[in-house]
Amino acid sequence: MSASTIVRGRVAAIRGLQRRSFNVRHAPDAPSAQISQLLASYAAHPPHPLTLNSLVAFGQPLTPESVLRSVSFVLSEIPRRLARRACALETLPFIVGTNPYVSRMLNAYRQSFQFLASYPPVTTLEENTSFTDELSHLVASHQNDIPTMAKGFQECVKYMSPTQISNFLDGAIRNRISVRLIAEQHIALSQALESQRDVGFTSHYGIVNMACSPAAMVKMCGAFVSELCEATLGAAPTIIIDGHEDATVCVSPDPVPFYCTRSLTRFQSYVPVHLEYVLTEILKNAFRATVEHHYKLYGTTSAHTVAPVTVTISPPPSPASPFLSIRIRDQGGGVSPSNMARIFSYAFTTAGNAESDGGGPYAAQYIGGSAAVGGGTSAGEGNLFGEITGKGVQVGLGTIAGLGYGLPMSRLYAKYFGGSLDLFSLDGWDRLLAL
Repeated sequence: MSASTIVRGRVAAIRGLQRRSFNVRHAPDAPSAQISQLLASYAAHPPHPLTLNSLVAFGQPLTPESVLRSVSFVLSEIPRRLARRACALETLPFIVGTNPYVSRMLNAYRQSFQFLASYPPVTTLEENTSFTDELSHLVASHQNDIPTMAKGFQECVKYMSPTQISNFLDGAIRNRISVRLIAEQHIALSQALESQRDVGFTSHYGIVNMACSPAAMVKMCGAFVSELCEATLGAAPTIIIDGHEDATVCVSPDPVPFYCTRSLTRFQSYVPVHLEYVLTEILKNAFRATVEHHYKLYGTTSAHTVAPVTVTISPPPSPASPFLSIRIRDQGGGVSPSNMARIFSYAFTTAGNAESDGGGPYAAQYIGGSAAVGGGTSAGEGNLFGEITGKGVQVGLGTIAGLGYGLPMSRLYAKYFGGSLDLFSLDGWDRLLAL
């Protein structure tokens, strides 16, 4: 072996070591003793359960006093939830905690916690205006939490079991739902009061709709998904809505969602953006399966009509049952028995290579229409799902399938206020999703 060959080999080895040095992981910086003590103190006090009635109460009626009570609720409840999430991240296995995405999340939670936990009491509307502006910036700074967290755990699948990852993500997403609801409800109510509108009785109190119509939401989400499916797959099924189309989603004093009709003179509340997200994800799944199964049976140039997707809105089976149900049935070939156990697992997808289309919660879909808080279409404009909205706009129409986060996240949103999401399948024929 010549001397020049040996030298080239050594140079290549040194360059390889240099390249690998950039991938060295570092543990997150430890917080100061004061912050650690403050985190432990807040985390030791469990947050109060968040209900629809508690959100609506700050807007009925909407007065300066109710807004100041709302800001006190924000400064009391959000730090507790952030502290618990930061402590949960700190207890992850060391190798997971050194992942740059996980480490970034931990630092973001600590900083937001420190800001809110040390914020002075808000006692006037002028102080609330300043606080609301800062809270809006804080909400916007967390707009990419879900994709960041998902990327981190995608890289850590070797160090945690699927059950451990699923349990952690469930807790993190539930925590995020509550934080966003509290923060954005206060922002919306503060803006409504500042605009000096005499709201009187209205269908909306902040982000809460007093008369949420599932049929209207199905039509709105269906129109978007149909356009997305047509652009992505070249065809789209029609939607048939049957059952009680005049139903609205309400809550009982407990609260638990229940069924009522437009003939009632007084409606109660629900968060339509939750329903919009869930319906959009389910319809995307149903549309894709239906079209792909149609192509499998008849080919892409067949004159056969694509089978419809049927949405049935049903009242409770008895007065003792408080739940309205939305059943979405497609003829997409069903789910194979081998996949049924994983259908609600994070990162499970039947859409082929999940990393090839940049989908899932990273670039999911544009969430628009009346359910978008503030009507914004970009992240940070008061949209409860800004991280999804912003990414959806960046990639155009969005994606019809992705990394497999749609169904597990949809189930969490459905269950948050006492509902459920279940899938029933007849392999080779159809599927029924009951919401």
